[in-house]
Amino acid sequence: MISTTKGIVFHQIKYSETSFILKIYTENFGLQSYMAKGVRSKKSKISPSVLQHLSLVELVANHKEKSSLNFLKEIRSSYQYSSMPYNVYKSSILIFINELVYRSIREEEKNQELFNFLTSAIQWLDLSESRFSNFHLVFAIQLSRYLGFYPKNNHSKLNCHFNLQEGVFTNILPRHENYLDDAVAKQFSQLIEASYEKMSLVALNNNSRNVLLERIIEYYQLHLPNFGKIKSLEVLRTVLS
Repeated sequence: MISTTKGIVFHQIKYSETSFILKIYTENFGLQSYMAKGVRSKKSKISPSVLQHLSLVELVANHKEKSSLNFLKEIRSSYQYSSMPYNVYKSSILIFINELVYRSIREEEKNQELFNFLTSAIQWLDLSESRFSNFHLVFAIQLSRYLGFYPKNNHSKLNCHFNLQEGVFTNILPRHENYLDDAVAKQFSQLIEASYEKMSLVALNNNSRNVLLERIIEYYQLHLPNFGKIKSLEVLRTVLS
C-alpha cells in the first residue's frame, strides 16, 4: 500500500554506493526502516540534507504489513532548520538527543503524542535564541514520560533522595548505589517541573549539568534493556563546557 506520512529521521546506514537504509520515526506507523535507492546518484531528486539527524520530513513509501523493510518512493523536508546547522551548541545537543531517541524508541506502531512531543521539542530548540543550556536535560526527563518510567516528583525536605531504580524520591538511602543525594536530587526535581520556556530558572553550572546528565543516562540504562552507552556524551560535555 502506497502511503504518505510525516517522519523524523533517526539513523542512516549506507547500503551500497548510492543507497541507504533509513530508520525513520513516522507519524502514522511508528518506527520504520526504509530502503532509499539511488540517493547518492547524480540523477537523485533527494537532497542529502533531508537525511541528516532528526530531519523533519514527509515521505511516500510502499508500506507492507509485517514487513521489516519498506521501499521509499519520495522524501522531502517538512521543516527547514533556521539555526540548528549553524550553531555548534544546538548541533551538539541535537546529536545527543538523536542518539537518545534512537536507543530508546522501538515502537512499530502509531503514537501521536510521542510524535508531537518530538517534533515540537526539535522545533523549539531550533527557534530558541538563548537560554537553552538545560534543554537536553529537560528533554530527556520529559521523553521518559512516553517510555513508561517518568519520575514521580514527590520531592520534599523529608523525601530528599531520588531512587533511580524505583523512580521516586524517598526519605531513606537505598541499599544500592543508584540514587541521587540531597543536592542533585533537588536539582533533578526542579528540572522535572521545568518547561522549556522556564528551564533557565534552574540555576546550574557546567559541572552540575554534567553530573545530572550522567545520572539521567543511568536512569535510562536502569529502565531500558540493552540501552548501552551514549557515544555523543563526551562531545556534548566538551562543547557545553
